[in-house]
Amino acid sequence: MGKATGFLEHGRELPKKIDPSVRIQNNKEFVLNEEFGEKIATQASRCMDCGVPFCHNGCPIGNIIPEFNDAVYRDSWEEAWHILSSTNNFPEFTGRVCPAPCETSCVLGINQDPITICNIEKTIVETAYREGYAQPKKPRIRSGKTIAIIGSGPAGLAAAEQLNSAGHCVTVYERDEKVGGLLRFGIPDFKLGMDVIDRKVNLMEEAGIIFETNSHIGVDINAQQLRQEFDAVLLTGGSTVPRDLPIPGRELKGVHFAMEFLGQNNRRANNMNLKTEEIHAKDCNVVVIGGGDTGSDCVGTSNRHGATSITQVEIMPMPPEMRPVNMPWPEYPMILRTSTSHEEGCERHWNILTKEFIGDESGQVTGLRLADIEWEEAKPGERPNFKEVEGSERVIPCDKAFLAMGFLHPEPTGVLAQLDIKLDERGNVATEGFATNQKGIFAAGDMRTGQSLVVRCINEGRECARAVDDFLMGTTNLEAKADSLMLSNV
Repeated sequence: MGKATGFLEHGRELPKKIDPSVRIQNNKEFVLNEEFGEKIATQASRCMDCGVPFCHNGCPIGNIIPEFNDAVYRDSWEEAWHILSSTNNFPEFTGRVCPAPCETSCVLGINQDPITICNIEKTIVETAYREGYAQPKKPRIRSGKTIAIIGSGPAGLAAAEQLNSAGHCVTVYERDEKVGGLLRFGIPDFKLGMDVIDRKVNLMEEAGIIFETNSHIGVDINAQQLRQEFDAVLLTGGSTVPRDLPIPGRELKGVHFAMEFLGQNNRRANNMNLKTEEIHAKDCNVVVIGGGDTGSDCVGTSNRHGATSITQVEIMPMPPEMRPVNMPWPEYPMILRTSTSHEEGCERHWNILTKEFIGDESGQVTGLRLADIEWEEAKPGERPNFKEVEGSERVIPCDKAFLAMGFLHPEPTGVLAQLDIKLDERGNVATEGFATNQKGIFAAGDMRTGQSLVVRCINEGRECARAVDDFLMGTTNLEAKADSLMLSNV
């Protein structure tokens, strides 16, 4: 604990951002972290080094937060980097896109603003790359065991780095032309730039990991071939089947899944092949259906395209602004969150039922029929129902509609079908621990759990790597998450 009275002397402060009217002119990151300077030490000094640090429990990967805060306060940046990277393979990603469940679990947050954990994490990372502390994690010896990882999202990359560090020969297969999965083709550049992904991938390649891009396993290469060539196969293809909206007019031109729009914009911003017909929101009345982070990303991207208007609708009620009684500290509360994309301009509406896409003679969407709803109190053991508010139906202009309602499950064809992988009742890969019904084949990340956070996928990859290592070697020395160690000693 660097300064015992830090939390009493200083309030929470974050770096400034480029003005919304300026930052929407490009797809670059806009948080002015470099100008924050010595204030970061002051923010780190607010950490109370609690007797029971609930931030550890809130963090899905168990980051050792008080210790790296103390190192930052003492200006010991290399130490801070080693502490942070010991539990997190990709703090350069989580420091930018994580919703920070650690901060909502911060003990200081009970009656004050919590520690700025994510920004401290990001600053440690940028310092490590600038000063050369970030180095490839090369193994001392090779085991001779070979592992194929299908999918290069956060779970696959985390598992790859862990298993490579254990000495195994790891090959990661990615169907797109560049590594990253959702990180590269789902999260907008203004939140996570491709250069940030590339510099980490370069370190992983230097460490000996092999990346095979443009390799669509299940289409270009039969998955059974990998099973025969490798000692173990790890499935980390993500949950990529989006939830659709089967209402009249769904087939009209201009109605797209959110990831079609977001992925294409990342390609455009980085001079890559768009692969499909161009989707652009310039001079359009945009409607985003879905109130989560993906919907927010569609808002920010539409603003950068120069949309005429942007409306985001959500079927669920508006969340409360303050932590509700039924979500007490240290739980992650479902409260109203205004993203940086919302700050740039957007109308937001809740309790909205989308009823019909309306089009013109050419088959182009021109409007969206909506109605207000009221939710009824659910009976015990049943889901709540809603009823339409009489007289609330109306049509709003809509030239582009983006469906951002989440994902259902992984693609059941291709890899999963060829390997005869058992699925659970939700369509995800069924596992015992991380092992599938096929010996030597494992699964991790959204493909196993369903749609989740980047930070949870990193934890999935790390924990699955332990299971794979144990399968291959009969034991494992890979790091376990802190709470796993505590549970094993109970």
